[in-house]
Amino acid sequence: MASAAEQLAASLNFKAFSKATVLKKRILFTLLALIVYRFGSYIPLPGINPEIMSEIARQNSGGILAMFDMLAGGALSRMSIFALNIMPYISASIIVQLLTAVYPAFEALKKEGDSGRKKLNQYTRYGTVFLSLIQAYGIAVGLEAMHGTGGASAVVIESALLFRFEAVVTLVGGTVFLMWLGEQITERGLGNGISMIIFAGIVANLPQAIVGTLELGRTGALSMVFIAAILIGAVAVIAFIVFMERAQRRILIQYPKRQVGNKIYGGESTHLPLKLNSSGVIPPIFANALLLLPVTLAGLMSSDGSAWYSKIANHISQGQWLYIACYIGLIVFFSFFYTAIVFNPEETAQNLKKAGGFVLGIRPGKNTADYFDYILTRLTVLGAIYLSAICVLPEVIKLYYTLPFYFGGTSLLIVVSVTMDTVAQAHSHLIAHQYEGILKKSKGKGLRP
Repeated sequence: MASAAEQLAASLNFKAFSKATVLKKRILFTLLALIVYRFGSYIPLPGINPEIMSEIARQNSGGILAMFDMLAGGALSRMSIFALNIMPYISASIIVQLLTAVYPAFEALKKEGDSGRKKLNQYTRYGTVFLSLIQAYGIAVGLEAMHGTGGASAVVIESALLFRFEAVVTLVGGTVFLMWLGEQITERGLGNGISMIIFAGIVANLPQAIVGTLELGRTGALSMVFIAAILIGAVAVIAFIVFMERAQRRILIQYPKRQVGNKIYGGESTHLPLKLNSSGVIPPIFANALLLLPVTLAGLMSSDGSAWYSKIANHISQGQWLYIACYIGLIVFFSFFYTAIVFNPEETAQNLKKAGGFVLGIRPGKNTADYFDYILTRLTVLGAIYLSAICVLPEVIKLYYTLPFYFGGTSLLIVVSVTMDTVAQAHSHLIAHQYEGILKKSKGKGLRP
């Protein structure tokens, strides 16, 4: 308890924060960049009727697309220039990460260090543009077929060829701009830029959702007891996420003593931390991305009246038991798959052996790798259960209760994780500033006669 209190006191050291000019500049740059992003999410796509688009968005506010609109901060339902948001970049980066595990050329680039990382980042940018082109063209074609109530008014008010060209150029340009903006936040601001953009999109909808919920409670549409239970449950889930994201298994690593001349080196011990949830929020994002494709295709094909397509669209739509079962299966699969990518037991064991370290009671080499794999497998099982529970809980609630806003486990995971990482980074900047001040004082005293 004492260490936690000390950390809290250090984080709330406003006097030190007021003197940390570099940290204040980074925070200001991040806020300005996010304000630019939020302004852009309200600029409509050229060639469409915003009123008809808003009407269609209200009529189709449910379903899995609501999650992506929530991640985009409402830019998708408004069909703004940032409608694609940063999702193509995330998809491209995920594909590149997967290729580093299965494609030898990409794996070699990953091991080259900084130069290889720059090449992989460049491939990610190319992939972002390619995916944006495909998705932007699909959105343009889909918008042409949309009409208002009764089919009297069309969303698109320009010729098809001109609108497709404008939509593709605008949407791809918006995604590329957000990709650049995210990189600038990472370099000059605070936190990971891409994560901060997604975080801003999610948080931007929270005030409206809270006000709408309280208004329903005031009018009697929702019970105040139910609203209080939702708020208490949300706080409990956030606390649970923080606990699980910080949970880790520490494996004790011992280094032998060695004598060089008259001096003895080594003999110290350290630990190898293995997180309970090594895969982070990647499994839910992967699962949602894969489930979106069949749901969207089935929904589009069911419009022709085919009965079996309609059944598919109904059974795998968000909130249905088949959707929940597929969601859990994909989360579990990707938890193991992505954990195997981010942590290689054999490589870790070999590096440990080269450094002279060993796990007490375990022989170096293959036995150590098997031991790491044994522990990691059991941690991943617990992590997959934790992710599944957090992501499926809102879906189960949706089966029995109607909420006036989208409440998703994936969004909650992203918000909590990004907040924790950003606070940790701000705290590290604050500590660096304090150490820098101490060093300046010590140098100044040393220069005195």
